[in-house]
Amino acid sequence: MEYNTQRKPLALAEYGRYVQEMMEHALSLENREERNKAAQAIIQLMTVMNPSYKGNDELIHKLWDDLHVMSNYQLDIDSPYEKPEPAENIEAEKIDYPKGDFKYRHYGKSIENLIEVARSIEDNQEQQALTQLIANLMKRSYLNYNRDSVNEEMIIDQLKEMSGGQLKLDENFRFQHTNDILGSQPRNSGKSGKSRSKRKWKK
Repeated sequence: MEYNTQRKPLALAEYGRYVQEMMEHALSLENREERNKAAQAIIQLMTVMNPSYKGNDELIHKLWDDLHVMSNYQLDIDSPYEKPEPAENIEAEKIDYPKGDFKYRHYGKSIENLIEVARSIEDNQEQQALTQLIANLMKRSYLNYNRDSVNEEMIIDQLKEMSGGQLKLDENFRFQHTNDILGSQPRNSGKSGKSRSKRKWKK
């Protein structure tokens, strides 16, 4: 069992561990063309997480720079922008919560957008890697909504439904352990039970 305390620290925490794991996967690819495809998929994901960045060349440039930062400047790809030089004291920008209607409120619009990105990936191995990351992210989001219990089979069914049946998990896939997820999330102090029952989820 892998605990969060045993994992590598996040290079840029605002993108989360899932994006960093995708970057590490891209870093492990020996074929340059495959690395380029993986990098493009990661940038798509990062754009989904920052919807206000779309169409803004300067902000998209920042996403590519952040990708290099997360790889410790080791990612060798054909970037549309010049590779940045190592810098110190990089400050994270605030990520705006995506707005709009979505079917499963506790997952949020970002999950639906991630699923669309995964559906567009042609390489089966890369698509499966992103699908597994999405499934664990769905579990994490569900536990934010209900810490008392989680139905992993339901999450699998909802992933299948939300992807129109296009995304399926490998038979040997195992979700991240609930205790590991809860251990990495901040707990409310004092009036925790009361505050959770009155929590209002905003779009």
